[in-house]
Amino acid sequence: MLRLAVALSLAAAPALAQTTLRIGIGADPNVLDPAQSGSFVERVVFSALCDKLVDVAPDLSFRPELATAWEWAPDGRALTLTLRDGARFQDGSPVDAAAVKANLDRYRTARESRRRSELRPVSDVVVVDPRTVRLVLSEPFAPLLSVLSDRAGMMLAPSVLPMAERIGENPVCSGPYRLTRRVAQDRIEMERFAGHWNAANFHFDRVTFLPLPDNTVRLLNLRGGQLDLIERVSPSDIPAIERDRRLRMVSGPSIAYQTLQFNLGNGPLGSRPIGANARVREAFELSIDRAIINQVALEGRFTPNNQAEAPGTPYYFSDLAPPARDPARARRILREAGFDRVAVTIRVPNAPVDAQVAEIIQSMAAEGGFDVKLEVTEASTAVAAVERGDFEGFIGIWSGRPDPDGNIAFWLASDGFLNRGKYLNPQLDRLFEQARAVTAVPERQRLYREATRIWLADRPMLILYHHRWFWAMRADLQGFESAPDGIIRLAGLRIGR
Repeated sequence: MLRLAVALSLAAAPALAQTTLRIGIGADPNVLDPAQSGSFVERVVFSALCDKLVDVAPDLSFRPELATAWEWAPDGRALTLTLRDGARFQDGSPVDAAAVKANLDRYRTARESRRRSELRPVSDVVVVDPRTVRLVLSEPFAPLLSVLSDRAGMMLAPSVLPMAERIGENPVCSGPYRLTRRVAQDRIEMERFAGHWNAANFHFDRVTFLPLPDNTVRLLNLRGGQLDLIERVSPSDIPAIERDRRLRMVSGPSIAYQTLQFNLGNGPLGSRPIGANARVREAFELSIDRAIINQVALEGRFTPNNQAEAPGTPYYFSDLAPPARDPARARRILREAGFDRVAVTIRVPNAPVDAQVAEIIQSMAAEGGFDVKLEVTEASTAVAAVERGDFEGFIGIWSGRPDPDGNIAFWLASDGFLNRGKYLNPQLDRLFEQARAVTAVPERQRLYREATRIWLADRPMLILYHHRWFWAMRADLQGFESAPDGIIRLAGLRIGR
């Protein structure tokens, strides 16, 4: 009721001048520092705030952003980037090779950086000249461009780098909009950066992101004229949006997936049965049916899946499909493992769809011998708890990456920044390392198939389904382009028919 009251209050407020684009997002970002960031919604906000060295096109190819060209060394042990002439940070300083080196050195060495594992093969960053920087590698590293198209490629002004503990309060980047005000759990306000290299292609003077976890509340504010664009539309709301002539919906394929991660060794809760015993996790998987989750909670619009890559893509393996639901077998496995029933608590972000998915899992798992308790909290609160090991299971989203390494190793490698459950498997680590060092697709397929076989048996997490992206917006908002990574790119957006 409180969230609905807030929404109605917003709907009654006077409309902002239409030089402001108002975007409803599904959660409040935790930290606005690319080095420390770990959530999807932060990437949505960063798209306005921080340019990257390279961007990802709708076809998942790489396209220029701060770097206009790149070239691999013949032996694959160096990548040379040519930087954009005239690009500047929001404090007026140039985006030059020295600034890029300072950022990459922080990402790969700073204590607070979660990017260290992503950039581990980078042994040195060399300033060749003001517009040329060379990344020297200790070994060939096929995912490097993919890494540089995400947070490890976001450049901050060198003036703020010495203040590491405060960067998240006032990040100074090189993106098209600069931060002017943030009110936690309420709004993030930005204004257009006139010195941006592509400023002419950004048509709003200001952008405001409003975190509204409830899908219904986001849609209510869009229909009431208090928002112009919302992300992650609930599948159940799609028919109503399609009937509303004031609104327009855009959908597109997604590389994102939903996962249920378990705590295997992150503090005392990792010793609970679900984390300590792979047989218990096997029983849990046999208790659930991904197709039922898709039909009941997602209107059948998503893709049930147990792997990090979507069906039909080069690194999906059809012979490793999920087992059929079998609650009787699940109960038998629990008894063989020494349990009658197993209690497990699952943390869930306070988004209605996530909560409904969790409730369906709770109901199905009960038939397999599990007593599931759900703890539904605000998304950043849930993530913070998971990172400190205060969880047994956690339902979360991964927005996906163009390279398969970024879709699974971040979660399951021993040094992966999303390996919050502290899963350790040296054999899997070796396979990931070998796959990063080769570019030939058949060899990488062989290595990732073996890696997939291992982690599917260990079950440190259960992938539940692949998303499809749905955005809703006012009918006269033009220029929106669907992206498989789910990021809202503001270039070209304007009001007009």
